[in-house]
Amino acid sequence: MAAFDTHKPPEVDLIEDCVHCGFCLPTCPTYVLWNEEMDSPRGRIVLMSEGLQPDSVLTDTMVGHFDNCLGCMACVTACPSGVRYDLLIEDTRQQVERQHPRTARERLLRRVLFSTFPYPGRLRATVPLIVAYRRSGLAKWAQRSRLVGRSPLLRTLSELAPPLRLRDGVRRLPAVTRAIGERRGTVGFLQGCVQRAYFGDVNAATVAVLAAEGFEVHAPRAPRCCGALGLHAGQEDESLPLAKATIEAFEAFDHVVVNAAGCGSAIKDYGHLLRDDPAWAERAAALSARARDVHELLASVPPRAKRHRVELTVAYHDACHLAHAQNVRAQPRQLLRTIPGLELVEPAEWELCCGSAGIYNLTRPEAAGELGARKADNLLATGADVIAAANPGCTLQIVAHLQRKGRPLPLLHPMQLLARSIEGGQRKRRLPRLRR
Repeated sequence: MAAFDTHKPPEVDLIEDCVHCGFCLPTCPTYVLWNEEMDSPRGRIVLMSEGLQPDSVLTDTMVGHFDNCLGCMACVTACPSGVRYDLLIEDTRQQVERQHPRTARERLLRRVLFSTFPYPGRLRATVPLIVAYRRSGLAKWAQRSRLVGRSPLLRTLSELAPPLRLRDGVRRLPAVTRAIGERRGTVGFLQGCVQRAYFGDVNAATVAVLAAEGFEVHAPRAPRCCGALGLHAGQEDESLPLAKATIEAFEAFDHVVVNAAGCGSAIKDYGHLLRDDPAWAERAAALSARARDVHELLASVPPRAKRHRVELTVAYHDACHLAHAQNVRAQPRQLLRTIPGLELVEPAEWELCCGSAGIYNLTRPEAAGELGARKADNLLATGADVIAAANPGCTLQIVAHLQRKGRPLPLLHPMQLLARSIEGGQRKRRLPRLRR
């Protein structure tokens, strides 16, 4: 008997790659906040090793340290030994969800989250409610309410409601968008769940830019979700069917293109997720190899569409699952620098997570709040007019903390800025508004 079962436990070879050098410490958000060894990557790796020992027990304390991890993968970027902490924490979280009994409150919260967010249809049904919440003044009341302020979870929920319009709940992408000019390739575009329901303007801008750059874009409605949210939280049983549906939907295309950092990270991990499934392992690995973040794809080809001037100072925020998990850092900056008139500025502590991290800002709202405030301060210090970020969770988290500080700034996906530039800098029908 051991704390972990025999179904895909954290791999000993990966654990032994860690030499406990400490390079990860200053990049780990929880270690930066608390200066606690067991809340650092190398400390958690020690706990993983202990969990593999005979007669070990998965204690509440051990689970607490694993749950405190944001899964931001900044340690993967910092590690000189190439430790795959991303794979280790993924397998460990699946162990925790199978082996550790959650409290009634934790079970209820997770059930609500995983019964809502991976379902774009259910999310779309909330759009009129969110619009009414904002227009009625309840949102402003919640910001001032002492009752709401006493509960970090309630305060976070009240602030994360996105600035939607009623038409966002019925917006749909065309199934096929033809390439403009000579076709460079045919790509499948993952619409996502939260992205599709709450950030349809980002998806529309992404498809417009891809078409303008010569790609024929296929945007199937199924699957509803790629499984990223559950995969990153250890929900293997729920994530596997979604991963397989995604593979079936996109394996016929040259590439599966993703514009949400967490989704791209998950798809690139399908090979690891399905490594023990003889019927799916090869197909999963093949799709992972063809997965491309949209910045990654566009930066790999010479720009074709003419860019027009966009006079803005833009601070680029590195989404963790893009910068650290996918190692896509230079490409978004490269694309933004093709826009005439746009000045790109860099915030301090780019490597530290904003605190969103999937469902982390709802399961650990206090820690996420500290990180969100820190990220907002660093972004505001740049003096930027606009913030660019490539993940819906980051967008919601950063906007909430900018508003909390009384200094809201527009936050756009880089594809929205590229679409604005390609379309001539004018606010045409397909272009996003700069919404606060």
